[in-house]
Amino acid sequence: MKYGPRTLEIQDTKFQAPLQENAHPEIGFRHSLPSSSDPEMKTKSPLDRQIQSLFPLALASVLVIGTARLVLDNLRSCKSDAFRLHGDPTGREHRVPMLVLPRDRIKDECNVFDGRWVWDNVSYPLYREDQCHYLVKQVTCLKNGRPDSMYQNWRWQPNGCNLPRFDPLMMLEMLRNKRLMFVGDSIQRAQFDSMVCLVQSVIPEGKRSLRRVPPRKIFTIKDYNASIEYYWAPFIVESISDHATNHTVHKRLVKLDSVANHSKYWDGVDVLVFESYVWWMHKPLINATYGSRDNVREYNVTDAYRLALDTWANWVESSIDPQKQKVFFMSMSPTHLWSWEWRRGSDGNCFSESNPIQGPYWGSGSNLEIMKIVNHALQQLKINVTLLNITQMSEFRKDAHTSVFTERKGKLLTKEQRSDPKTFGDCIHWCLPGVPDAWNEILYAYLLKDHQTIL
Repeated sequence: MKYGPRTLEIQDTKFQAPLQENAHPEIGFRHSLPSSSDPEMKTKSPLDRQIQSLFPLALASVLVIGTARLVLDNLRSCKSDAFRLHGDPTGREHRVPMLVLPRDRIKDECNVFDGRWVWDNVSYPLYREDQCHYLVKQVTCLKNGRPDSMYQNWRWQPNGCNLPRFDPLMMLEMLRNKRLMFVGDSIQRAQFDSMVCLVQSVIPEGKRSLRRVPPRKIFTIKDYNASIEYYWAPFIVESISDHATNHTVHKRLVKLDSVANHSKYWDGVDVLVFESYVWWMHKPLINATYGSRDNVREYNVTDAYRLALDTWANWVESSIDPQKQKVFFMSMSPTHLWSWEWRRGSDGNCFSESNPIQGPYWGSGSNLEIMKIVNHALQQLKINVTLLNITQMSEFRKDAHTSVFTERKGKLLTKEQRSDPKTFGDCIHWCLPGVPDAWNEILYAYLLKDHQTIL
């Protein structure tokens, strides 16, 4: 709305009052002034006449304030710290600044991975399982028959600071003209699914799409020219398990010195999030090659993992532009296979657990040696890669796994299989909504911390 100046004369004093350019001429403020020949003006005191003369100016002020209030209320109705896009009749796109408040930026001294799970059935879950049709059957625990939903209502609360509330519009704005890619195994696929569900509700139908282009899944947001992607690479380096669907092999073989087949999909991606752990833990030894493809031998898993991470680190240093790209590495996602570790004398697993573990806990589902290898590799890098150390926070969540409310080999568990949770209970993967949402809240906080206001 455009305004021009209009001069209003009252007792030799000039006031500038805003008037809409296209307003009807009879609504102009000068025309609303009473004439000095008006009998009422002659009978009123100078103070009364001055008050009456000021009335049009007051009315103009009310109109201006009212208009501003309507605009602000409209922006507030977006329910977002990021403002929506507003178009005009010419079809041009207007972008207003994103507001990143100081309270939304985590401070350097705040360890967001040190904290506790807090019951919050008001703000959580951040989305509903039945309102995100992008979820795969493996993680839709309620739909698959889980009788309780308490696992959805826990919020991660860091000690000494707060995570910013996840804002899907802000996340999309940070991804404008960018690609975000999750690289790893089915744990990373769940984090991808979580991120898609966290943002999809604010994207109009027809402006979002999901394509499966093995070994990738690509969620595209048209109006933002952005994509959220997933890439299957369970070992990060190349292996005989790299087929997107047919990858379950018992005698695994890993090429410890090559990521070439994978990295051609990683090149140029703006935000990369890597993860690799569970597939290494099948057995203490693993078949692998290093150098010659014909020289296959058994490696201790930790030695093989160290060599694989060195290969990945070399690619990062030679291929990533730290001025344009961000790289994250997820620490291991823990398993909860033996209930005696958190409840002495029991003989089960994560099945029927309904509350997080309270207090210090570190189970055998997390390998400290692997954690040390990851820390060392990232410290040696010449460019910055952010470690998302989600292991300890996830260790507490014995209640949040898919257990028997999932599928195996593409089929939901039968009634007989569900009756045998010790054999068929999945205590590796996570229900959604659930723990991976908290991982993405932390990822969001890190992206927001470094994001610059766009004008």
